[in-house]
Amino acid sequence: MTTEPATSVRSARRERTRERLLDAAFALFSEHGVAATPIEAICEAAGFTRGAFYSNFGSREELFRALVERKERDHLEALERLGPQIAAAQVATPEGFREAVRQVLLAFELDEENHRLWRLMNAEFELMAMRDPEVARQYVADQNRLRGEVATVIDRLLEQCGLRFTVDTQTAVDLLMCVEDAGSRAAVLGAPPEQQATARLEQLVDLLVTPR
Repeated sequence: MTTEPATSVRSARRERTRERLLDAAFALFSEHGVAATPIEAICEAAGFTRGAFYSNFGSREELFRALVERKERDHLEALERLGPQIAAAQVATPEGFREAVRQVLLAFELDEENHRLWRLMNAEFELMAMRDPEVARQYVADQNRLRGEVATVIDRLLEQCGLRFTVDTQTAVDLLMCVEDAGSRAAVLGAPPEQQATARLEQLVDLLVTPR
């Protein structure tokens, strides 16, 4: 009969294998795309056989979805941690509120070292979603979850400050996230600072927010 410790050891080993495959695929997918990355290349980069790959994932596409889901979990956890950390005193001034909104939106930039690679991965996911209705459903669901979490955190900040949006919350959040996304891409492309997210976010926050 299998003992519980032995089962736990196997589960931990399997999880480590899975994480190494995900890490290897991240580097390869971001640089070459999913379709152009052979499974053999992922296995070689992770130091495993094809058998190890197929015991964890049914295909490259399944691995890619797992990679996206891992990143989404990281985003949601970052937002959950950030909300309670922002005290009312920090957002009592316009400057403080702008900075708090910036922190909420920058919770998406969890991995500064690999920022460029994550931008490439996001672009890959969006292209796949445009080509494949099944991927599109996942993409839209992921975006909606993230937008909902961001709206929840920013609504709490507005309440703390006695402020409100001049448009409905979801429209405001969509605009803020679009500007942050465009600024993030601009930074990767080497655009000047005035075309990056921080300056434009401050201007947009001032336009979208008013006293209650």
